[in-house]
Amino acid sequence: MTQAAIRIGIGGWTYEPWRGTFFPDKWPQKRELDYAATHVTAIEVNGTYYGSQKPATFAAWAKAVPDGFVFTLKASRYCTNRKVLADAGESIARFTGQGIVELGDRLGPILWQFMATKAFDAEDFGAFLKLLPAEQDGIALRHAVQVRHESFAVPEFVALCRAAGVAIVYADSADHPAIADVTGDFVYARLENAEEPIPTGYAPDALDRWAEAARIWAGGGQPDGLPYADPTPPEQRPRETFLFFINGAKVRAPHGAMALIERVSG
Repeated sequence: MTQAAIRIGIGGWTYEPWRGTFFPDKWPQKRELDYAATHVTAIEVNGTYYGSQKPATFAAWAKAVPDGFVFTLKASRYCTNRKVLADAGESIARFTGQGIVELGDRLGPILWQFMATKAFDAEDFGAFLKLLPAEQDGIALRHAVQVRHESFAVPEFVALCRAAGVAIVYADSADHPAIADVTGDFVYARLENAEEPIPTGYAPDALDRWAEAARIWAGGGQPDGLPYADPTPPEQRPRETFLFFINGAKVRAPHGAMALIERVSG
């Protein structure tokens, strides 16, 4: 079965409990991105949710990582944390225009994350999806949406995202409902249920299951046993697949990611 690339990573790279558990003792903090980028294959940047960055910062990140490495960026909260999403155009333009294109071929999908209190309004959410730009300064942009209210688990939401070519984030979460429908030309999963007593956050058999799910997604399918809002299967074609170990027991995230990379590489 032909399959697209599978990229597995963590959220950010600056986290004090990783010093001595993931980063070697006395590893220079200014080189933590360099180290992380040689042990995982993608990083989700959370800092872009809270504030803008300078173009030179994005360029420096791109220079620090090897070929094939990808950053995904969490979009600004000013775009998503609003009563009327259809009014987000100016904030979206400000976010995509801040210099993210300096990442070049290291730029992965943009993650648009919504508050757990944000309920589904088909008209307003559809208007928001139409605001998401297909490109910025000649660089193609890809978009993923993470919704966390149970009202989104309906076929109408899936249809809106498929029509827009936007991926629905699948979140393995104890706190929020999950929607596993494949809707874009890539797959984006966040593994948020890590447990600190387990060295890799997820038990070995769970990692085996996620490795199999990743292969199915990358090959163009939808894994059995996950929650789907629409019984209609997606078009069967290989899709680049992203899985991030994030939240949960964050101290275990790098080791979970590395263990999953080993499984999908074998």
